[in-house]
Amino acid sequence: MRHGNKNNNLSRTASHRKALLKNLGSQLIVHKRITTTLAKAKALRTYIEPLITKSKAGDNKEQIMHNHRIVFSYLHDKQAVKELFTVVAPKVAGRPGGYTRIIKLGARIGDNAELAMIELVDFNEIYGKGTASAAEPAKKTRRSGAKKKAGAESAEATEVVETPEADTTTEEKTEA
Repeated sequence: MRHGNKNNNLSRTASHRKALLKNLGSQLIVHKRITTTLAKAKALRTYIEPLITKSKAGDNKEQIMHNHRIVFSYLHDKQAVKELFTVVAPKVAGRPGGYTRIIKLGARIGDNAELAMIELVDFNEIYGKGTASAAEPAKKTRRSGAKKKAGAESAEATEVVETPEADTTTEEKTEA
């Protein structure tokens, strides 16, 4: 029975599974996209998303350094940790979660294993075109957009004012 056992063992011992997830996680951070089996991709998602969240959090130097050390204890790869904190974390700063995407690719020819591509969502050029503007959180003000509404009304007013002035000048010219 597997009561209360949520992790997928991937038919490996604990040490082998840890090593596998370390390697897959490091490669995902460095390359931003990897192809593996569907079961490994799903296991990797639960392994890597908390690490990405840790890379975003931190107000002071001590907190940031502490998060560096925690992430390094999971990945054991200086290059991947540096990439995570300097490149990935600023890009996903506005995203509340869901940093990875799994895309099914079909079955592998040799053993009919189901393949999947796992990628970091904000680094995809095809799907991520609209996310650059959404990455920055909106400013919250008390006015709630009153300034924008007033600007739009004044723009409409100038258009309305221009039209009657043009009509009156043509009428004056015809009278004279």
